[in-house]
Amino acid sequence: MIDRYCVFGHPIGHSKSPTIHAAFAEQTGEHLEYTAIEAPLDDFAGAWRAFVAEGGRGANVTVPFKEAAFALCDTLSERARRAGAVNTLILGGNGLSDDFKVYGDTTDGVGLVRDLKRHEVRLAGARILVLGAGGAVRGVLEPLLAEAPSSVRIANRTAAKAEALADDFGDLGTIAGGGFETVGGGFDLVINGTSASLAGDLPPLPDALFAPGATAHDMMYGAAPTVFLRWAAERGARPVDGLGMLVEQAAESFFQWRGKRPDTAPVREALRRAL
Repeated sequence: MIDRYCVFGHPIGHSKSPTIHAAFAEQTGEHLEYTAIEAPLDDFAGAWRAFVAEGGRGANVTVPFKEAAFALCDTLSERARRAGAVNTLILGGNGLSDDFKVYGDTTDGVGLVRDLKRHEVRLAGARILVLGAGGAVRGVLEPLLAEAPSSVRIANRTAAKAEALADDFGDLGTIAGGGFETVGGGFDLVINGTSASLAGDLPPLPDALFAPGATAHDMMYGAAPTVFLRWAAERGARPVDGLGMLVEQAAESFFQWRGKRPDTAPVREALRRAL
């Protein structure tokens, strides 16, 4: 039976993951099947069990199921435990003796850091601002702090959520949280982890947000730059969208499943052309 993998989400028809992983499999000579599955909102665990019964060996998980995936794991990576969410499931993975036990990881933060480094963004010693305090942000804080920035600030419309998130990760480095009104300027890297880009909206931010030579990263991507990236470019920051992060997090999942690290460049370039 062929090893099967998938991405679970709701909705999931927009997902680029099947295209990405088919390209990875062809490139590395791995024989596998990767599909997209729209799981019922009230029974993610049942959808996972049915998938395993049909030969499933692992899965990616996107909204709104990352917390449900976290709950069904037998063991977790440290970064997934920190994030409180899982985007990669591996059946019998990470040295588990029982083939039917489930290992959970989150590769979003690794994907973000790898793509930033590809763009030659300096993280060590940098002043970093992260916009938003939801699951997307929680999933990237541990890998960002592991790069030893000078400081990380979380800004969110609800200040208490940003403050609580900073408290959760405070043992890993210099990190603080607050409302958008507390944001100053002089940041070397600003990461937009809010959903504002989907609505064409922009968080309230000061014009002097960016230090000279700063980079603005939006976790969203599209055929045209997001409103945040357009705003940032007008203020002298270098804009980077989330397409590279998407491909890099997928490559990390593929490596964990198959033990082979694909070349992300041709896959990223093909996706960019198709937008």
